[in-house]
Amino acid sequence: MKTFTTTGVCTKENNYMVDISDRLVKMKAMIDSGNYFTINRARQYGKTTTLNALYDYLQGEYLVIYLSFEGIGNAGFSSEEKFVKSFCRKLKRERRAGLIIPEGIEKQINDFLSRTEEQAQLDELFDTLYDWCYESEKEIVLIIDEVDSATNNQVFLDFLSQLRDGYLRRQSRGVPGFKSVILAGVTDIKNLKRKIRPDEAHKFNSPWNIAADFNIDMSLSAEGIAGMLDDYENDHHTGMNTGVLAQEIHDYTSGYPFLVSRICKLIDTELKDSWTISGVSEAVKRILLEKNTLFDSLMGKVYDNKPLSDILQSILFGGERIPYNPDSVSIIDGEMYGFVKKENGSLVIANRIFETRIYNYFLNQSEMKDSPISRSGSESKELFIENGHLQMDKLLKHYVTVFDDIYEGRADSFSEEEGRRRFLLFIRPIINGTGNYYVESRTRNNERMDIVIDYLGERFVVELKIWRGEAYHENGEKQLVNYLDHYHLDKGYLLTYSFNKNRKSDFVTNQVEGKTLIEAFV
Repeated sequence: MKTFTTTGVCTKENNYMVDISDRLVKMKAMIDSGNYFTINRARQYGKTTTLNALYDYLQGEYLVIYLSFEGIGNAGFSSEEKFVKSFCRKLKRERRAGLIIPEGIEKQINDFLSRTEEQAQLDELFDTLYDWCYESEKEIVLIIDEVDSATNNQVFLDFLSQLRDGYLRRQSRGVPGFKSVILAGVTDIKNLKRKIRPDEAHKFNSPWNIAADFNIDMSLSAEGIAGMLDDYENDHHTGMNTGVLAQEIHDYTSGYPFLVSRICKLIDTELKDSWTISGVSEAVKRILLEKNTLFDSLMGKVYDNKPLSDILQSILFGGERIPYNPDSVSIIDGEMYGFVKKENGSLVIANRIFETRIYNYFLNQSEMKDSPISRSGSESKELFIENGHLQMDKLLKHYVTVFDDIYEGRADSFSEEEGRRRFLLFIRPIINGTGNYYVESRTRNNERMDIVIDYLGERFVVELKIWRGEAYHENGEKQLVNYLDHYHLDKGYLLTYSFNKNRKSDFVTNQVEGKTLIEAFV
């Protein structure tokens, strides 16, 4: 029986997986054109699964040498001679896995491995590899996964130079060489060089300028996820609405492969018979609370990279629209590690799950985490839960009272950004462990922000905004009504911060275009 997996390689024989045949067709077209290219995506984004599927897809037409630099330690990159031996050992392992190596080539590889005094150098290795290309009846494709293992060493740059030289000789003089070379990892080649040679003169001079652009989308579409769920449904007959659930999963993950598989695995193995919208929400809640290698890696990058941390906070709390700048090191890092992506020329957080995890991280780091507003939320939690239902009206009314008590006379002592942060600090201990929250990216800006709360299958939309007069407020009400229509809800909430000292705190109920709006002013 097939399973969902989030570890190792996903195969169609053993695992439920999204059909990636369209991706393979596009990649093969690049190979057929003789392109050399890199696949740089964040951790657990399906790179190795794709490369294994590509390896199978190319069989029969090409001879594929598929290696991984994983396991080659720093010592293996400390000199040309040691790297050559490490590379040859990788080839020998592939031979045991079925790679056919011509007798003469294998003899030369064994010679490199047996040398003790006269050590083999890179140019000798490449002479042997290109002899192989010359002798082979099939054109050879070289795939190398986990090139991140080459970080912080000059030998790998020399290796790239040899590949580049072979590419140029093939192009200009017809000298036999690899038909295509594919390098895969998190860190792109440009950033590898930035780590190896951090001086400004070399920071952006790529040693891999022969590479073709790789613009193939490796995220999973809602339609693709639905196809995977259809496969599962054919085996298990749960009665789920695969299209609806696929869209819900995609809304949370934006198609990030690990997150998609993790949600499905949790529902399948821990949340039996929960192939529902509330089941997806419960799986997301568990993901947000668990420790795993992906989140450990992501949060470590935020902790270690202050410029990136500042950008993320500006987007999340300040609602700033930061233009995408491909020359900004911080933006390059954020995109490379999977935090952000480009959308309509601006930076946005990659998906809702990452967004909430990062929100929680910043709130935990905030000097206000033990503030009176946060303690009030924690201490009053039981007031807002009745028979398992979140009483959002009571919660918002209590927030107005508490806020007025704590910050009366100091409403102008914090920014709009801090007003949003205070509300999140208040609600988080109330819903934490039972519900989820996220900020709707389409409405996040420096004027308004919609927070969506999922609590045991019920959904609440709270719009946070700043008071800028009656006309602006009425426009905000209409915007919220449209958003409630999108979520098929009849009731919504407005929390308005007023920095006008003449306006008093208030809590009112209004009917606008058939919707009930609970409006709180602080």
